[in-house]
Amino acid sequence: MQPDLHVDSDAESPQPAKQRHEVRCAVRFPLALPAVVSVGSQEMAALTRDVSASGVLFELETPLEPGSEIRFSLRMPRAVLGAPHDVLVHCSGRVVRCSMSQSHHLAASTIDEYEFAEQ
Repeated sequence: MQPDLHVDSDAESPQPAKQRHEVRCAVRFPLALPAVVSVGSQEMAALTRDVSASGVLFELETPLEPGSEIRFSLRMPRAVLGAPHDVLVHCSGRVVRCSMSQSHHLAASTIDEYEFAEQ
């Protein structure tokens, strides 16, 4: 079995997963927000662990497959957005990584598109 490889932006050759450094494009906020996640026609409840402008880490009862295209809705708190009220955001993205915590499935997803719902 070959090691999980990742190309670091500063390196010229792939490095084993133990040595890789993740590069974040946006600040992550540790927000536990209820979410509704849809994969195809299946809909499931989830809780966010953290949220950024480019992605979300979900905690779920059901596993998701890496590469799956998903849709999800989040109610962003007004304090985070600096808005006068909470805002419902509909997003689409794809699952990029999955793992298990002690009791839940975790799925990291990109946010490829988003739309603020009318309030």
